[in-house]
Amino acid sequence: MAEFEVATGAAEVPDGGDGRGRRAAVRTAFEGLLQIRRLMNTDAADPGGAPAEWERRQPVRAVAIALEAAGVPPSAMDTEGHRTATGYCLGAAERPGVVRVEWLGPPGSGAGYAAEDALRNCAAVLRRLGWEALEYRGPRRHRYLEVEPPPAGPPRR
Repeated sequence: MAEFEVATGAAEVPDGGDGRGRRAAVRTAFEGLLQIRRLMNTDAADPGGAPAEWERRQPVRAVAIALEAAGVPPSAMDTEGHRTATGYCLGAAERPGVVRVEWLGPPGSGAGYAAEDALRNCAAVLRRLGWEALEYRGPRRHRYLEVEPPPAGPPRR
């Protein structure tokens, strides 16, 4: 069985056959992520409420699964490097373990105007899943999020 390919928004949307096939694969991946949380976060008050160690080691992958499972569309690029769809675009931020979330689209798509509300929605989705998400503005007031798991608490005795 092939590993589930996440949609980061930085390439073509992974092939999932028809739209239903992709949605089913995303749902299965997200259910697996929640199961990992329940199994690994055994000492937490809410085992499903915080990113597990697996997510902390693969934050871009975990954030992509969470956003797509919530129905947030990924952006996409064609093979020539032209953006073809409006949505989230993920990548590693400057600090290790932190994910940068942008809202990008093809020229003329209005993605820049929609970014504030779209990123606010992304942040809400991720916060419900225990991630910390802060909005920033870069050059030319370009909005983006930096997303990271909360600090790991001291081990319980």
